[in-house]
Amino acid sequence: MWRSMRARLRSLVRLTGLGLLAAALVSAGEPSEQPTAAADEPARPGDAGPRTVLVLLGTGTPVPDPKRWGPALAIVVGDRSYLVDAGSGVVRRAAAAARRHPALQPSKLQRLFLTHLHSDHTLGLPDLMFTGWLASRPTPLAVWGPPGTAAMARQIEAAWQDDIRVRIEGLEPRTTRNYRAVVHEIEAGRVYEDDRVRVDAIAVSHGSWPAAFGYRFQTADRTIVVSGDTRPSESLAKACDGCDVLVHEVYSAAGFARLSKPWQAYHRAFHTSTLELAALANQARPKLLVLVHQLFFGATAADLVREVREAGYAGPVVSGRDLEAF
Repeated sequence: MWRSMRARLRSLVRLTGLGLLAAALVSAGEPSEQPTAAADEPARPGDAGPRTVLVLLGTGTPVPDPKRWGPALAIVVGDRSYLVDAGSGVVRRAAAAARRHPALQPSKLQRLFLTHLHSDHTLGLPDLMFTGWLASRPTPLAVWGPPGTAAMARQIEAAWQDDIRVRIEGLEPRTTRNYRAVVHEIEAGRVYEDDRVRVDAIAVSHGSWPAAFGYRFQTADRTIVVSGDTRPSESLAKACDGCDVLVHEVYSAAGFARLSKPWQAYHRAFHTSTLELAALANQARPKLLVLVHQLFFGATAADLVREVREAGYAGPVVSGRDLEAF
């Protein structure tokens, strides 16, 4: 087994360099409580600016798994972080990652991009709003998301109105109202830009949801495309088009075959199989494909990678784990 693993790692080094090697070493064992060290390389002479790092905060699904928290990831560019989705545990996962990436300290979690409003992707929104406030976030939380996001944020404020009142009017010396979420409801296209990153929303198809998005992050040194939850969407392949990293949800095709017909119909409309993802990745041609939101259906992480490869995708692919960085 170790001989084949060493051969795989040597191949990954040739394809993608030492950064992916470190990620593969972590994914070969139990999940670490630290992100991989490879993503913390200092800027090299001649670099245009701060390095861009992808940190997986949660790779889970609605199925409770103590090793995989709710869907969330971060694009870290120097001292700034840009979150995608807010699954359960997002702030505590970010706090764990902040040991290596200070931009993920709770007070610095200031920007959030939601792919859609399923509960597993939004259960951490109150946590981001209020825990960030308690950690002295200097601004309200800025949120970009589909129609319905503003109503959700208002309802969260209403649900926690007693907490807000006691913290502001009681003995706790709270003086700001930075628990609030400033929401921007979006359509496909450019949704955000600053001096570090340009963010484009990508329309995808996620079953019955009227609006769901992936995101493309363009920085000085990397292009990272995040699928969100989606059935196969050609828009993602076009958005990637040779991107550095494609982060994509997936389910096991072998496990899918064992499901009941109603559940097969559901997953076919809402998600992407390993076979479908292999075809999409061949169109997208990412330098690295990272699998998240894995619906295993009895398969293993190694099985998912094997299924993608057997379906004809030969590029670098990793089944992501919480707190890995790329």
